[in-house]
Amino acid sequence: MKKKTAMSLMAPLVVAAGTMGAAEKLYSFAFNRVDKVPETSAEKQKYADQYYDYVNWLNAEPIETWHVTTSSDDIKLSATYLPATIQTTDSVIIAHGYKGNGETMANYAKMFHELGYNVLMPDDRAHGKSSGKYISFGWLDRLDYQDWINKLIDYNGKETRIVLYGVSMGGATMEMLSGEKLPEQVRCIIADCGYSNIDDEMSYLLKKTFHLPKYPFLPAVSAINLMKQGFQLKQVSSINQLKHNYRPILFIHGEKDSYVPLAMVDANFAATRGPKQKWIVKDATHAESFWVDPERYKERVQRFIDEYISYTLN
Repeated sequence: MKKKTAMSLMAPLVVAAGTMGAAEKLYSFAFNRVDKVPETSAEKQKYADQYYDYVNWLNAEPIETWHVTTSSDDIKLSATYLPATIQTTDSVIIAHGYKGNGETMANYAKMFHELGYNVLMPDDRAHGKSSGKYISFGWLDRLDYQDWINKLIDYNGKETRIVLYGVSMGGATMEMLSGEKLPEQVRCIIADCGYSNIDDEMSYLLKKTFHLPKYPFLPAVSAINLMKQGFQLKQVSSINQLKHNYRPILFIHGEKDSYVPLAMVDANFAATRGPKQKWIVKDATHAESFWVDPERYKERVQRFIDEYISYTLN
């Protein structure tokens, strides 16, 4: 009887220990810094040659390396700055995707460069040449981009007009940034395939990729992140931040995105309070909208920016 009682008391402890062990592995896989960009998905391997042509183009341009030290926790961040061919103060800040870096956005940099803009491409914390131990999925990055905005204004002057642009995690980062108090120089935002919140996104990917349920694993991962980065995963919400946004925003999403579900762009679109447009790109998978038709993508982006680059909040 005593042996059975002891075993019944130990069983929950064993289960809890197993859950935390699995959560630690999941956390390391998803949140630990990345020093090497992983290979792209099989569905986008067909664009590999084009992608490296863009990277080679970028590295042949007169780029500069910029640095800031974050005002929140003294992390040193790095960025690539590409000045426009014809001098201007109009600028675009580009936010990269999960486990990428500024260089992986070379195709978008070329697009905006051809449109006549200065282009700033930061490496997010725990990515590329920036320091930091853990990926924050846009939540702490949104504050870091405020530092980049201020640096860009200091460099180009108060007459600067700024477009915020991001893809995937970068799109969500800009959506989360939109809910912060931003200077009037920030005129409009373009978010390509950003998630609505990281809690739902990770729950979706846990099931899709690892065939694991949300409970008990995601709460355990969130508890680990609270200890390591100081915030819970439920705080990481584009929707909640967009409810405070009154700037114009263009949402772009691939019709066949199976990584960030299409329903998430609808939720983000409904949340924002300012002028808004939504473009669903036919047959595009996750972060593929540009690659399906680069010229059409460029034209759609240009049309939105031309409409709102002079926009100011009342």
